[in-house]
Amino acid sequence: MHKRFFKKLPLLLTFCLFTSLLPASGSVLCSANADEIYTKSHRNYGSDGSKGSDGRVGRNGRDGQSQTIFTDGSPVNLELSGQDGEDGEDGRRGYQPHCGSQPRNVNHNIRAPNGGNGGNGGRGGDGGNGGSLNVNYTNLADLRQILVRASGGKGGRGGRSGYGGEGCNCRTRRWEIETCEGTPGTPGHKCTKKTYRCHDGRDGEYGINGSNGNQGRLGTLSIIQGKEPLASDMPTLQSAITELSGKKLDLSKNKWNIRTGAVSLLAPGSVIADEYREFAQRLEGSFQLVWQEKQAIASFANQTATLSLDDNKQVAITFPEDLWIAGSSKTESDLTTFTVNHAIPKKDVTRLAVAEFLGAEQDLTLKIVDLAAKSDAIQSQFRVKMRSRDNSAGFSDYQTVYDGDIPAELVTRDYNRFILALGKLKIPTAALRPGVNVDIEVVATRSLGERSAKQSINWQGTIRRTR
Repeated sequence: MHKRFFKKLPLLLTFCLFTSLLPASGSVLCSANADEIYTKSHRNYGSDGSKGSDGRVGRNGRDGQSQTIFTDGSPVNLELSGQDGEDGEDGRRGYQPHCGSQPRNVNHNIRAPNGGNGGNGGRGGDGGNGGSLNVNYTNLADLRQILVRASGGKGGRGGRSGYGGEGCNCRTRRWEIETCEGTPGTPGHKCTKKTYRCHDGRDGEYGINGSNGNQGRLGTLSIIQGKEPLASDMPTLQSAITELSGKKLDLSKNKWNIRTGAVSLLAPGSVIADEYREFAQRLEGSFQLVWQEKQAIASFANQTATLSLDDNKQVAITFPEDLWIAGSSKTESDLTTFTVNHAIPKKDVTRLAVAEFLGAEQDLTLKIVDLAAKSDAIQSQFRVKMRSRDNSAGFSDYQTVYDGDIPAELVTRDYNRFILALGKLKIPTAALRPGVNVDIEVVATRSLGERSAKQSINWQGTIRRTR
């Protein structure tokens, strides 16, 4: 290693560097705390240099121009290449420290100021993508007269990192301070000398080189048989739900077949992506929403749905995640009708609460109420974990007496109230007697269509005597 490197290292770190090259038993004194020890035992003077500024990021290259042409067999020469990305700028050198004046004859170690770190190089700009080419043709062989260059631009080079600033050097590297105790000429008078040192400041570190920009993508080819330009399409549509009801909305899409071998269709020397599109047909479909939910559609004014036309001329509707919909779809003569039977905000799905805990033994029941009053549309299944504690028998801990699903025949729904017949479950009779403390956890699974959610309900209490 270069001797200047060791000159910049504190004594302890230099020692650690050498001992780390020895067998494990020879490096016991060295640890990751060496820098911390160095910092605490030295006091700095002057001021460190600041970090150099980072290089500017290179601009991205412009995409190549996209064109639509009608070929009749005449030679055509097109330049649709993307522009190269700009190089990133180099990072600036780290700033030199302010060395100042080294304190003289101080009774502590000191360290000269460090140089600033170099700035990072700027990232190179991305190359622009090649432009797209749409060709209307009558005779496919006429495409052999089209020479097109739609290469992607080159990515810019990343800027180089900046050098670190040089640290300051000590003017005096070693000195002694004499300290005396007692009165001169007396037996108690004693003087000792202690050596102190100054260590050079560290050079700043190099910055990080900027990364190169990405190569732009090749342009793409689309071919359409016929002279008529394609009409614009609208395969998807977003709309407020309130705007869908009672209206007939039209969607359309241009269907394409994906092929390979674009270069073989064009003039030799053409540069373009190998995969190309061939127009197949135009698809059109209509959509209509029928609202049969009891709650007025105006209540859902802030909800938005998305319509999508597929390759079978059917329109699919997607509702937001926070709105549960139950309905049916029907398509006849390119018209898709979706009928909404139930629409429930997700927040209203899990609004169950314990209403009553009644009875004992075989007549023990837990009543749960649906505060949102949506249980006529939502399917509900219940699972219960019941633990009991009989103080009269001297037991102080709860014991699990049932953990499983509640059979459908033991759940009765009365409009928006569910009655769970706990006493009919396979639970020891002793755990159902009056005076027994119970801890009940009910997990309700609520479902509507393909969506479901779970809610946990906890209740603690004592089984009461029946009159």
